[in-house]
Amino acid sequence: MATGKYYEGVGRRKSAVARVRLFAGSGAFTVNAKSVNDYFHLTALVNQAQDPLRATQNEARFTVSALVKGGGPVGQADAVSLGLARALLAADTSFKSALRKAGLLTRDPREKERKKPGLKKARKAKQYTKR
Repeated sequence: MATGKYYEGVGRRKSAVARVRLFAGSGAFTVNAKSVNDYFHLTALVNQAQDPLRATQNEARFTVSALVKGGGPVGQADAVSLGLARALLAADTSFKSALRKAGLLTRDPREKERKKPGLKKARKAKQYTKR
């Protein structure tokens, strides 16, 4: 794990929370002490997590270390992406227009709705029969 000065960003999506640290370095990307390719098995999730680096053309400039808790793989990948975008913004404010244009600084507010009493799920009710 990298040491020294770093920039930090926190990303959240659904019930996943990611703490992302950005170090000056070789371009290594680790999530929970594993390579990003080993942690997110699907290529689409790896690409989603690395989108902020591509949007600002900084794939090889920074070493990224992320700690993720909660949620599933899709929520975690999106949380890492948002945390990474916020860390990049803390490192250099000139990245703001590129990150904003790519839609990487907007937090997705959708979360699971709670189940209500008397219903089967959050909104699903028993089937109504007239006769």
